[in-house]
Amino acid sequence: MASLPRVVITGVGLASPNGNDYDEFRANLLAGKSGVQPYEIRHVGPTIAGVCHFDVKKHQNRKELRRGTRAGSISIYCANEALEHAGLKAAGSKDVERYDKRRTGIYVGITEHGNVETENEVHEVSKYDFDLSYWSHHHNPRTVANNPAGEVTLNLGITGPAYCLGGACAAGNLGLIQGMQMLQLGMVDLAIAGGVSESIHTFGIFASFGSQGALATHPDPTKASRPFDKARNGIVVSEGGCLYTLERLEDALARGANIVAEVIGHHVNSDASDFVLPLSERQNECARGALEFAGLDATDIDIVNTHATSTPQGDIQECEAVRAVFGDSATTFVNNTKSYIGHTMGAAGALELAGNLPSFTDRVIHPTINVDELDPACEVRNLVVNAPRSVERVDTILNLSFGMLGINSAVIVKRY
Repeated sequence: MASLPRVVITGVGLASPNGNDYDEFRANLLAGKSGVQPYEIRHVGPTIAGVCHFDVKKHQNRKELRRGTRAGSISIYCANEALEHAGLKAAGSKDVERYDKRRTGIYVGITEHGNVETENEVHEVSKYDFDLSYWSHHHNPRTVANNPAGEVTLNLGITGPAYCLGGACAAGNLGLIQGMQMLQLGMVDLAIAGGVSESIHTFGIFASFGSQGALATHPDPTKASRPFDKARNGIVVSEGGCLYTLERLEDALARGANIVAEVIGHHVNSDASDFVLPLSERQNECARGALEFAGLDATDIDIVNTHATSTPQGDIQECEAVRAVFGDSATTFVNNTKSYIGHTMGAAGALELAGNLPSFTDRVIHPTINVDELDPACEVRNLVVNAPRSVERVDTILNLSFGMLGINSAVIVKRY
């Protein structure tokens, strides 16, 4: 592995329920500001969700918005913002500077794609006694699994490889891993990689989590997402996205890029045990696999960003894995980001990592909020709750992200 080119993050573009750029997102995490709000959707009625409020017209025209999807809009916004943050595109321009668009790859992790558009079309034709002449001819390109990545290519004129990776709620990490691997293989020279989610616009996901008894409720929406709290009662469904610009280190240095972080380790595995229920043993193996890839010991990790979704059993399983891997490390701190934004599904891994990256510079760890009474089964050493923690150093971050059908992912980044 040592002979592979080193890969670095040089730009971050994001849309989250509590912030629409890298700096705003970080400021709201440190301020304890939640982005969960009251929400209502067809057939479900009043509920709660994490809703993004980015300017959809900043990087798209009316025609693109009319023909495209919400996931496409999120992807386009994040891709443009990531390129601008990396200094690879001037504000308002469609031109990607320095790199050949034929050698630029787009790798977008998704939980699922197409349900929103299909539900909308069924609803529309139901108004006309299911006369299918009213069915939109845009439905097929809107629902193909590569749509979010494909919409970015249309927006930016990128002609390199562009596709989506279906990895349930581990998908954000998968996009990042794929971008890294394609750069190391020499298949592309620039990767735009991460994950997106439009989940709040399909009533089916709310109905399904509701039927499982896994949909969070709370009189105060901002307190509904409460990982590790004894009273936690389920997931807050959210939309969002985060895409990174990834470059080989030598290329980034040659152009004088500002390097946000270096990606040094990753691992993906499967539980092979249940459709929904997580398995602590395999999560443990996933974290250890990433450590082995990076050539690190558990004591070398400074921050573990947990996947914990605020479900009773899921949080316990993950805490068992974290204790097993990091229980002996006095300098490894543990936090969670879903407590602020809910579960952004395919975007979760990428977006939650972005919230921790500024710790390399300011040496502050954002906490898990809404922990009124810590569940004893979720106690882990150095769990940061309710208030930011200043530390002496932050050199490495492990980002954990898990999903249905037992997929587990872990990514390790370090301060450059």
